[in-house]
Amino acid sequence: MITCGELLVKGTRLLREKEIEASRLEAEVLLAFAWGRSRTDLLIFSNDLVPGSIEEKFYDILQQRGCGVPVAYLTGEKEFMSLPFYVNPSVLIPRPETELIVEKVLEHFADREEKGAVGHLAADVGTGSGAVAVSLAYYNPRLRLKAVDISARAIQVAARNARRHEVADRVEFLQGDLLSLLIQRGSTGVGHAVVANLPYIPTADLHDLPRDVHYEPNSALDGGEDGLELYRRLAPQASVFLAPGGLIACEVGPDQAEQLARILSVQGWEEIQIVRDYAGRERIVIGVFGG
Repeated sequence: MITCGELLVKGTRLLREKEIEASRLEAEVLLAFAWGRSRTDLLIFSNDLVPGSIEEKFYDILQQRGCGVPVAYLTGEKEFMSLPFYVNPSVLIPRPETELIVEKVLEHFADREEKGAVGHLAADVGTGSGAVAVSLAYYNPRLRLKAVDISARAIQVAARNARRHEVADRVEFLQGDLLSLLIQRGSTGVGHAVVANLPYIPTADLHDLPRDVHYEPNSALDGGEDGLELYRRLAPQASVFLAPGGLIACEVGPDQAEQLARILSVQGWEEIQIVRDYAGRERIVIGVFGG
């Protein structure tokens, strides 16, 4: 049998040979998952002998990771807004930069509350794992959400996460194309925010994405010819769903923000802002519906 410390050294070496950058960290995460222990336990009890079945499972996971399968799909979990989210290959893995759009929408509703506003209805379009919708509901108990995705499998994942974080009573999950289903049901002029992290990778750029990203659903990545096809369709629908003064908040690629801002301006949106992420990249576009 091999000790935990020795196995981590071997795992790190194997991942490094496959050109995995954070090889030591990922080896720790994967062994902790395979063994059902915390990473802290691995470090404190590095001389513990690893059962043969765990060693075999660890090597199997390492092989998959070496082929490019993302860590989050191997462990079934990804942290977002300090909350754990279940993920699988049916949904895009939540990114840290997307937390900024959640923070901005939470600020929007906090401002509304300070001004005495009573409406707290938002739509999360392209909800995927539900990370955005669930986080918004978790951190603002007054907020109700309509979370929409075109993928039935994504809706199942998102609903599971809502139950996990006990917000399922305030988040309704719907399978549909953007906001069309809500509008068909008569939800017009009632919303106070639309938040969207839609596919924004230009079709021609998809083949240049990192190896790991190719394991994620293409439908959650492909944004059409210039990456903004879905946002062009969303903006007029959002103006139907929102009440006057309602907010639209969209995440885009760092070279797309100005173009989306122009699209919103032409369609009559007001108070348009471009928000930079913590790395200084233009990632969030915000607009207000004038009514």
